[in-house]
Amino acid sequence: MDLKAGIHIKSNTSLIGSFFEDTNILIVEYDEAGTIGFVTNKPFGKSLHELIEFNHAKPFPLMDGGPVDRDHLFVLHKRPDLIDGGKQIPNGLYLGGDMDQVIQALNTGGANPQEIQLFIGYCGWDEGELEAELEEGSWSF
Repeated sequence: MDLKAGIHIKSNTSLIGSFFEDTNILIVEYDEAGTIGFVTNKPFGKSLHELIEFNHAKPFPLMDGGPVDRDHLFVLHKRPDLIDGGKQIPNGLYLGGDMDQVIQALNTGGANPQEIQLFIGYCGWDEGELEAELEEGSWSF
C-alpha cells in the first residue's frame, strides 16, 4: 500500500516505551515536504471546556494528537455544512476550519464526536522519515 493522506498506520513493538506505543495514526497530509498525522486512539485526559481559552464551550473530549505543537488545538470534521475553511482530505474528512463555528456546532448539539475530533498536537515527519520508519518496521498499515 502506498503512503498517502487518508490512510491509517499502526505502531509496532519497536516503539514500546515511546510516545507512539500502541498508537494508530491517521495521515492527513503527505507530500514532498513531509507527512502530518494525528494519533486517533489516545485521549488527552482533559475536556475542551477545561482549556482556559475554551471555557465557554461545553465538555467535549480532546485527543492527544501527537508530540508536535502541543500548544495548539487541531480539528478534523465531517461537517463542511457547519464549519467553513476546512481542507478536504480523503474519506469525507476536513482538516481545520473556523474554530468559532466548531465551538458553536458543539455547544448547540449540531455536531457530535463522530463528526468532529479535536486534537492537542500532531505527528510530523520530514520528507522520507516516515518511509524509513515503515521500512525498518516501526509502523505498519
